[in-house]
Amino acid sequence: MKTPETRNTAAPERSGTGEAVAGTAAGGGPGAGAGTEGRGGRGAGRAAGPGGVPRARRPWRRGTARAPLGGTLRTLRPLPAVSLRYRPRTVVAAAGCLLVALAVGVLSVGTGDFPIGPVEVLRTVAGSGTPAQDFIVNELRLPRVIAALLAGAALALSGAVFQSVVRNPLGSPDLLGLTQGASTGALLVVITGGSSAALAGGAVAGGLLTGLLIFALAWRQGLHGLRLVLIGIGVMAMLTGVNGYLLTRAKLMEASRAVLWLTGSLDGRGWPEVTPLLIAVAVLLPVTVAGCGRALRMAEMGDDAAHALGIPVERVRLVALGSAVALASFAAACAGPVAFVALTAPQLAKRLTKAPGPNLLPAACMGAALLVVADWAAQNAFGGRQLPVGVVTGLLGGGYLVWLLARQRRAGLL
Repeated sequence: MKTPETRNTAAPERSGTGEAVAGTAAGGGPGAGAGTEGRGGRGAGRAAGPGGVPRARRPWRRGTARAPLGGTLRTLRPLPAVSLRYRPRTVVAAAGCLLVALAVGVLSVGTGDFPIGPVEVLRTVAGSGTPAQDFIVNELRLPRVIAALLAGAALALSGAVFQSVVRNPLGSPDLLGLTQGASTGALLVVITGGSSAALAGGAVAGGLLTGLLIFALAWRQGLHGLRLVLIGIGVMAMLTGVNGYLLTRAKLMEASRAVLWLTGSLDGRGWPEVTPLLIAVAVLLPVTVAGCGRALRMAEMGDDAAHALGIPVERVRLVALGSAVALASFAAACAGPVAFVALTAPQLAKRLTKAPGPNLLPAACMGAALLVVADWAAQNAFGGRQLPVGVVTGLLGGGYLVWLLARQRRAGLL
């Protein structure tokens, strides 16, 4: 009577290198385990070739790491004691946005009841046009385009700073109460019957005071993102109610003027309205980009890492946020609280550059391009009716906000 065949259940013996040397099944043919190694061996899982000879392993190649995000950093030395580090993709993205903004600006200056070609527009700006062209271009249309370019750049730069500090793509002056504070200051001037210059001053004062209030309430051994966002949203809700009450107390003509300004409009903008914004951008843009750009990029790695690299985190945040509040306030004083430019422009610029950090300069160029394109569309894309630019940015920015929230929800961030 035959006995059933049994298997050897003893654990396989292993050498010091992890290679299996014993423990094959009973009854197995010779070389049943040839070409195999234990899981701990260097040749684990190596397949056996013809004749039981192990196949050669593919050599591990060094230097196959992925390229850094946004491209490789390069260094430019314009002077022996000055060196500038940049990413070519970032420079190309910023230059492309700036060229688009300038091209659409020239097109917008030449569009209207008295059309002027792009070449004639450039000649007139250079001082070689006829008296009629000089009046139409330099006095009527050019200030509006300059206001759109500067306000878009200021709002986008402000939004990039806030999003970097709070580390949230939804952080912007629109959602943190700064534009509502500027609106409150402007409404107080409108109710008292102030001039356009007083309205701009009231908007700047309201924005700056609101920023100081938010900073004072959010400060606790420094400014932290979540606390700043929550307090900003609360201040925004309160100021929205205040603005609604102020509108009910205004006269009919004053209320209609205030509603047009609150929508965000560039109609009738002249050099007196553009000059304060031009000075603010000329002063604050270099301070923010050159003085705070690298420090903000380091701070995004965390406060401890930034301190280890010698970055004064709190001082940098105060300077950057102060500049951002001032830029948003001056932009609102010139163009009104234009919605969603500060929210969308930094994110679009980051998707173009694919570089880490706040991308301040590309964001400013993207904001200028967005607002001047939106203003051109508001004047020409709706037949014979011109819309305030804030309506167009609200439509585009609202759609972008819905898409961003849906994308974060799919990614499990909401």
